Amino acid sequence: MSTDTKAQLLHVRTGGCLCGAVRCQVTGPPLHVYVCHCDSCRRATGSVMVAWGTWPAARLAIRAGALAGFESSPGVTREHCARCGTSITYRNRSCPGEVDLTLASLGDPPDLVPTAHIWVADRVPWLLLNDGLPQYAGSAAG
Repeated sequence: MSTDTKAQLLHVRTGGCLCGAVRCQVTGPPLHVYVCHCDSCRRATGSVMVAWGTWPAARLAIRAGALAGFESSPGVTREHCARCGTSITYRNRSCPGEVDLTLASLGDPPDLVPTAHIWVADRVPWLLLNDGLPQYAGSAAG
């Protein structure tokens, strides 16, 4: 393993919820960083869009508190702080080795820049997307 690869894997990001009860940590670079506009994400967070990062699930550790889960659709579990309700994770049974983390729960890491908008078919009509990023009607995978 190269020195650069080791440094990336050792890179630790910490975050958590609004009230501070939940603290989490993720290591290494994300697999994907994107902005989701789907109806489910909007409702789960109370926002017009949500920036997510995807990591291998084994690289996420909950260091304090506990996450409460909710099956928002078949095979999809969203986890949040049971105390304040901050959205933290999204897990899809079809991708068992991955976990998505809300970028806002990790603070504002400048290197976690979205590379695409997904589920734009569901976006709110008054939100203009003119950042030049690719836009996908559904998921970026198809």
